[in-house]
Amino acid sequence: MLRYTLMRLGIFVGCLVVVWGLVYSGIVPRGLGDSNGMWVVLLSLVISAPLSFVLLRKERDRASETVVRRVDRMKANLDASRSQEDAAVDEAAASQRTAS
Repeated sequence: MLRYTLMRLGIFVGCLVVVWGLVYSGIVPRGLGDSNGMWVVLLSLVISAPLSFVLLRKERDRASETVVRRVDRMKANLDASRSQEDAAVDEAAASQRTAS
């Protein structure tokens, strides 16, 4: 998951550098008034999102498989804990019935 996040961040930073270069060389408009910094960041986000979607497809699938495995493991641990608690409650109830 960390690898996917870092790769996505890398694509965004690469787009940011390219857009910044294009804006300051005059190829892409500078924006309105003092909005230049925001314009560069927003344009970089708009460009990097579809690039990440296409270029990081395999890595995204690997990350989602990791998340699914973690969730399944946590569910199994919760079920095991729940069954241990149920057994302890049943045992306590049985011992109270025999004591009465």
